[in-house]
Amino acid sequence: MNLVDFYKEYPTEDSCKLKFKEVRLQAGIKCKKCGNTTHYWHKGREEFQCKKCSNRVGLRSGTVMHSSKLPFQYWFLAMHLLTSTKKSFSAKEMQRQLGHKRYEPIWAMMHKIRLIMGLRDENYKLTDEIELDEAYFETVNLEYKKKENLKRGKGSQRQATVLVMAESKEIEEHLQQKDKPKRKVRFIKMKVLNNSNSKEINDKVSKTINPESTIITDGSTSYVNLDEVVEKHISTTLKPKESGKILPWVHIAISNAKRLFLDIHHHIDKDFLQSYLNEYCYKFNRRYFQDTLFERLILASVNFKWNFLGEVNG
Repeated sequence: MNLVDFYKEYPTEDSCKLKFKEVRLQAGIKCKKCGNTTHYWHKGREEFQCKKCSNRVGLRSGTVMHSSKLPFQYWFLAMHLLTSTKKSFSAKEMQRQLGHKRYEPIWAMMHKIRLIMGLRDENYKLTDEIELDEAYFETVNLEYKKKENLKRGKGSQRQATVLVMAESKEIEEHLQQKDKPKRKVRFIKMKVLNNSNSKEINDKVSKTINPESTIITDGSTSYVNLDEVVEKHISTTLKPKESGKILPWVHIAISNAKRLFLDIHHHIDKDFLQSYLNEYCYKFNRRYFQDTLFERLILASVNFKWNFLGEVNG
């Protein structure tokens, strides 16, 4: 839906609250006290009340909005703006659009939304043929403000290593188009690496890729043990100019993500890079969902529960 349709559907705070209540009821509510799943809406307190033990659950409790004091309409509008554009919004721009005085609550809200995007994608594993490579994203490192204290290239304190995986399939020769990739992409995943060694890469791969898949990589020594976690590993020693032909969608995803981050966010702290990658991958993987993407994100915001330790469970 476009912005005009959004305001027709959700013109007030009450309309957003009513929709969120509807989605919560559809998803199901489980009583924390007795485990009962049947509740009714206590209109006076605006809470769900267990039919068995009368324990009450707040409308925001256990969802992405847990403990948030921001209006429901803020959350709905932020989800709409993030899903209705190919690019993104910075927290500062979102603050301007919402007209909120303080920056920090808006920044936290947006990162919570990006977090549930990443958690939603973790429900699915890549399969069949997977392109795999590493990328280096420039990030902010406050400990190294002066350039003379920085290393260059791989291992630089301002470079974050990201494992990029793209599920793609080779296009039949008679359907191939000139100057277009010879592979068709389905889904992608991007994971920030801490050490970038073969052990960590294998661990990430085992969590994100189906073990019966085939992985296509360059000849890097970091990938020598990938056949331990997948059925087949095809390693090809490539020249820099040839990598785009063998691993086309990995390199397209990397270049598009870097351009997006530079245009919208300018500088990203390494600690929050995964959050921005979550949003990029979530929207890429659902690029054909169109009008349903907003509805799906609301459902995801309900289904991923916040526990009392401040963590998120699927």
